[in-house]
Amino acid sequence: MTTQSPRLRHPKVAPDAYRAMLALEEYVRSTGLQPTLLHLVKLRASYMNGCAFCVDMHTKDARAAGETEQRLYAVPVWRETPFFTPRERAALAWTEAVTELGREGVPDEVYEAARAHFDEAELVHLTMAIVVINGWNRLSVAFRAEVGAYQPKPQEAVR
Repeated sequence: MTTQSPRLRHPKVAPDAYRAMLALEEYVRSTGLQPTLLHLVKLRASYMNGCAFCVDMHTKDARAAGETEQRLYAVPVWRETPFFTPRERAALAWTEAVTELGREGVPDEVYEAARAHFDEAELVHLTMAIVVINGWNRLSVAFRAEVGAYQPKPQEAVR
């Protein structure tokens, strides 16, 4: 097993930038999207981005909020399982498309599937959740956040 030492602690080096990320996180939490859905979205993006710190965090937070082990294990292979609702599937597909954003953008069929389950405001809120988790992933991967020590706090079950 290879572990890497943290490069730097970005919250201490740039506290204003960290507070700005936290403000966006708080906005996402306040939107009314279901915490269960947010856990799945954050976990899926974190797996895609190879962010071990965030995978550890979001699996712990999801468990603390009552998510099942079966569904947590299935997030990377959600298409091949019956464990997710149509709304969750649309959110996971949207997460993948927005996270992998390439030259072609988000495919129309992914957008249409998301719109079938989310109204316009919800889709913007969902997209902001994806934006913020991708930001956290990039900070954690770039600066090698220490993996494993995170413990959920009751008031912070969705980050």
